Amino acid sequence: MGRSRTVPPDGQPVTVVLPAGGPVILFDGVCNLCASFVRFVITRDPAGVFRFVPAQSALGSAILHDLGMSTTAYESYILIESGRAYFKSGAYFRIAARLRQPWPLTRVLRVCPRLLRDWAYDRIAANRYAWFGRRDTCLVPSPDIVARFLG
Repeated sequence: MGRSRTVPPDGQPVTVVLPAGGPVILFDGVCNLCASFVRFVITRDPAGVFRFVPAQSALGSAILHDLGMSTTAYESYILIESGRAYFKSGAYFRIAARLRQPWPLTRVLRVCPRLLRDWAYDRIAANRYAWFGRRDTCLVPSPDIVARFLG
């Protein structure tokens, strides 16, 4: 059975067993924009709540497969929190809510309809390599944050 490129609804259960700890962000490890987002989260998450999984890793592939998503053509980072997956702008707002101020205040943007927020997200995601570039290899974390990376 082929895997769909569509994103499941927010709150989709994740059955892949993850190491105990806080929420996990699955990201495209070769995307410059995605790597910048990971660094953005790390610097605004001094308590180290979030952990990270490159989509290209074995664990990343297992999560994508579990969610019925393509393991090669993904266009959303995924937040896994309390055994459930959140996508696109839904994931962003859940992540921003846990970051240092002022980022939790961006929740006011939720007044925009989800359809519009996700449309904008999709435009950026579809053009992320052309606009921001692509790495030849996955992001390699520095020694001070390597423990926050899984997979």
